[in-house]
Amino acid sequence: MIDTGGDRAEWTFAAEPGAVRAARAAVRGQLRHWNLESLAELTALLVSELVTNSLRHATGPIGLRLVRPSGLDGSLLVEVSDPLPDPPRERIARPEDESGRGLQLVAGASHRWGTRLGGTGKTVWFELTLPG
Repeated sequence: MIDTGGDRAEWTFAAEPGAVRAARAAVRGQLRHWNLESLAELTALLVSELVTNSLRHATGPIGLRLVRPSGLDGSLLVEVSDPLPDPPRERIARPEDESGRGLQLVAGASHRWGTRLGGTGKTVWFELTLPG
């Protein structure tokens, strides 16, 4: 982990199946450290979906970054990056589909979400409102 000043934490994971488990553990541990345990399970679930998408569609390292606001209100920002420049496509999964619900889950459970392109690929991000 790279701690970038107390309100940010960053990790890089190899593009291998263990990345999903490691990302979930990193999220839970950091949110516990920040006393945001109430967001830990939802955040870990959404991170799992995004890291899984990166594993399926991209090669190369997967980045994970958490940013908490400096005040008591606001949103937790979560970013998952990979070297594939193509943005993910949200689609409507049919009941019999085995996959395709990850972005729907992120969109439905988060306050806001989106994607952005960078010099080395893309970042998918979401925000979760801090508990009040």
